[in-house]
Formats: sequence, structure tokens, C-alpha cells
Amino acid sequence: MEKIKMKTPLVEMDGDEMTRILWKMIKDELILPFVDLKTEYYDLGLPNRDATADQVTMDAALANKKYGVSVKCATITPNAQRVEEYKLHEMWKSPNGTIRAVLDGTVFRAPIMIDSIQPVVKNWKKPITIARHAYGDVYKCTEFRIPGAGKAELVFTGADGSQQRATVFDFEGAGVLQGQYNKDDSIRSFARSCFNYALDVKQDLWFGAKDTISKKYDHTFKDIFQETYDAEYKEKFEAAGITYFYSLIDDIVARVIRSEGGFVWACKNYDGDVMSDMVSTAFGSLAMMTSVLVSPDGKYEYEAAHGTVTRHYYKYLKGEKTSTNPMATIFAWSGAFKKRGELDNLPELVHFGEALEAASLQTLNEGIMTKDLCGLAEGITPTAVDSEGFIKAIRERLEAKLA
Repeated sequence: MEKIKMKTPLVEMDGDEMTRILWKMIKDELILPFVDLKTEYYDLGLPNRDATADQVTMDAALANKKYGVSVKCATITPNAQRVEEYKLHEMWKSPNGTIRAVLDGTVFRAPIMIDSIQPVVKNWKKPITIARHAYGDVYKCTEFRIPGAGKAELVFTGADGSQQRATVFDFEGAGVLQGQYNKDDSIRSFARSCFNYALDVKQDLWFGAKDTISKKYDHTFKDIFQETYDAEYKEKFEAAGITYFYSLIDDIVARVIRSEGGFVWACKNYDGDVMSDMVSTAFGSLAMMTSVLVSPDGKYEYEAAHGTVTRHYYKYLKGEKTSTNPMATIFAWSGAFKKRGELDNLPELVHFGEALEAASLQTLNEGIMTKDLCGLAEGITPTAVDSEGFIKAIRERLEAKLA
């Protein structure tokens, strides 16, 4: 069979530990035999990030901005223990954070569903995609531990020297104090990414905040979303037959639990952090969660939602076979191929991405699984295989679909 041709290269970002091993297996077994692969390659493994003073991460992010579509392997964000383990020059920042900042992007996470693993919430029949505004709020806050009695004030000094001042609290004793922020342009970019993604997948968009309590902070999120929708997306949503729905965050959570799924749920930073883990667990496994970073101007970065699977990597280094689930990484590649094919008008590349996903799902639905999924499967007697065996089983089914 002739290999599928590509026009524009994918930006390929290699990563760390067990996911780096899986990355090569996936390329060797599921991609290179079928696609005349064109990528612009960046090694984001921690040793190379250290060797380049993390310049490779910035280069990869800028390449993503240039070419439009990237696929990324999971990477280590080093802590003190990793600095010692890898003998790093410094504690480098999260590569995902750097890429998000360059693209001004929003992270969308959605579960991969199979017949034998049903969501814990029984009425969920379709995936729920979490869109997290990964900027500001408590993650960029300034905090004080208050030692004793005193007055806490919030002060803003304008560029012209004018001031706004308000008393936060008159402390009668020890306590804690926190200040957080966000920016209109970041909120607007978040809104546009969410509206664009909802149009892309043709699903309703839900958004919730606590504007009744936070009459300035959360209300600004609500207002900017509504203004952006009315000015730029209302007609597009109506033409696509989808809706934008806003409510208080507690009401949204209740509606999510009662729903059958099948929508995009936009969340402020902290809400998205918490709810993405809740949704992934309720659907079965973080190893079955896709993740795509989408910029307001339509740049895409596909990756798995999980980490580098360190425990399995240490076993691999001892020569032991591991049963590491590669599904989310496979779907990162398939998502990137589908988007690249769509943008370049290459239906055969889109078809390959769809066939790769279908072959992977068929393998699981036939009961051939990595060990992490065997305990979750119902109605079948699963066969546990190692990572290599699982990928080879997918290849057999992929060959049949592409024949």
C-alpha cells in the first residue's frame, strides 16, 4: 500500500520517561508504515531542555504558532527531587505552561469512551469536554500569612498615579490574605477559544461562574463571554444548531450530573482543575482522556492528559515488561492527523486518523486491554496485554481498515 502523503509538517514534541518509549512504539508500529510522515521535531525531554536552557520549549511553541498543528508527548515538570535526579542547572518551568502562554490557548479535555467501561454517572452517554482557562486566578495569586491584628487593604495605582482603595478586612488576630487577578484580553481569548471549539465539534457550550457573589470578578467573566457571543458567534451558533448556555457554577454542576453529556463545559481556572479530574475519574481513567490546546486564532496542540508514567518507566529500565495504556497518546496523534488533513484538504490523512482511532477502540471493545482497564471492564472477560502487545493488536486491525 502506498503511504499517505502530507503537505505541511506536524510540529512533533518528544517527551519523557515511559511516554517517550510509547511514543517511539506508536510511531514505528502505527504511523510510519502507513504515512509518509513530515514533522518538525523538537526534543522536549528534560535532559535536552536542560542542555538548551529550555530554549527548545520556546522554539517548539513558536513552531506550533507557525505551522498551526502540533502533537506533544508527556513531559516532566521538575520539582526539587527531579533537579537532583537529572542533575539540572535549574528547576525549569512547565513546558505546557510555556506553550499555553505563547499560543494564548485553552486546554480542552475529553474522555475516550468504550462499550465495556461505563461512566460512574449512569446517565452519561456521551463525552463531556472540559475547557479550562489556564491563566491567572489562584494560580498566580499573592498571599500573606497575617501574624496578628491589623487592616488589609486592596490598592490599585493607575499609570496616571490615580488610586482605587478598599478595605478587605480588619483583622482582630492572625489569619490569611490572598490577592488574585485576571485580564480582559485573556478572558476574551478564552471565550473565543471555547466558542470556536464548540463550533468545531458541533456541541453546545456551557459556562458557569459565581457572579451573584463575585459581582466584579466573576461577573466580568460572564459579561465578556456574553459580549463575545453576541458580537461574534450568535449567528454562527444558530446556523450550526448549537447553543451557548450560562448559569451559576453550582447550577451548572447539578445540570452536568443530570445530563447525558455531549457538550463542552467552559470552566474558570480552579473549577477546570478540579472538574477535569472529577470528569475523567467518573468516565473511567485519566489514561483515557484526550487533551488539545486551542488558541483563539485556530492553532492546535494535541497531547495526552496524563503524565510520564514514572513508575512504569523505572520498571522498563530494569528490563521488565509494562502494561502502560497508550490510548491517550495514540489519540493525540490521530487528532493531529485529522486536524492537519482538514486544514490541508487531505481527506486521506483525515481518514487515517479516524481509522487509527477506530482500530484502537475495536481492540479495546474486543477485550484486549492494558492492565489498568481490565478492572474497570464490565460484561466481557478482558485479556491483559503489555504495551507492545496492545499496540501490535491495534496495528492488525488498522491494516485491515486501511486495506
